[in-house]
Amino acid sequence: MTDFSDMLSKAKAMQENMKKAQEEIKKIEAEGFSGGNLVKVILKGDYELKTIEIMEGAKSEKQEIINDLIIAAYNNAKENLKKKSAEELSKVTGGLNLPLDFKLPF
Repeated sequence: MTDFSDMLSKAKAMQENMKKAQEEIKKIEAEGFSGGNLVKVILKGDYELKTIEIMEGAKSEKQEIINDLIIAAYNNAKENLKKKSAEELSKVTGGLNLPLDFKLPF
């Protein structure tokens, strides 16, 4: 019976570590760029948009192109944030590929 108790305590410890990792991930920021750095977007760890910077060179473009550049920079930042979040989560899980919102049933 001690094997089950040991397994249960390890699972609870991992759950606590996951909570800590989720809090750390919220503090992460990721940058994304597009158009040869004409547009820069910064996302927070919870995917909240923090900053959009449009360089002077982009301001002469049509609005449609600027919109596309913003979307591309956001998507780039989102991918970078996913990578950073996965790295942070990997530290806690020892390389297990668990989703960020993983919860144990207790």
